[in-house]
Amino acid sequence: MNINVNIERLILDGVSVPHTERPLLQAAVEAELGRLLADGRLAPNLVAGGAVPRVDAGSMEIDDTGNYTQMGQGIAQAVYQGMGS
Repeated sequence: MNINVNIERLILDGVSVPHTERPLLQAAVEAELGRLLADGRLAPNLVAGGAVPRVDAGSMEIDDTGNYTQMGQGIAQAVYQGMGS
């Protein structure tokens, strides 16, 4: 099964990520989301396929200590949960 995920824009209100750290954050989001999707537990509304124009990942507490790998993992988990809504 192939799964294609395209995140056109990720909005983080109130969080400042330095331009030089954005690739690290992006890689962490991609890796964690890929791991979650590879588990094979897709939300019922995604099993049949189709596009989801918007995913509301809700609000979450972000530890703004500069650990962008951990931040990316948390973001991916919130997005994954939002995909199941």
